[in-house]
Amino acid sequence: MSLAAYVREGEVNVPSPCVAVCRVNPATQQCEGCLRTLDEISAWRVLDDEGKRAVWRVIEQRLAGVAPVDAAVDPPGSESGSGSTSQG
Repeated sequence: MSLAAYVREGEVNVPSPCVAVCRVNPATQQCEGCLRTLDEISAWRVLDDEGKRAVWRVIEQRLAGVAPVDAAVDPPGSESGSGSTSQG
């Protein structure tokens, strides 16, 4: 089972997806290492566990190629501010 699957199921404390390969792809606006957007990266430290799991779910979708490039988790304090997934 992948780390993302363990995180999704709540089997572990939610770790950061950072793999220390911090380069933003200009085409996707996502980190090439962890596949998070800059908003997701900056919001990580204030997200609760459910918000962090939502980021992991979007990362899984990006890895599988099923999430649109602009699918992102809304950081706290944004319009929705819920840490929920939005797709545009």
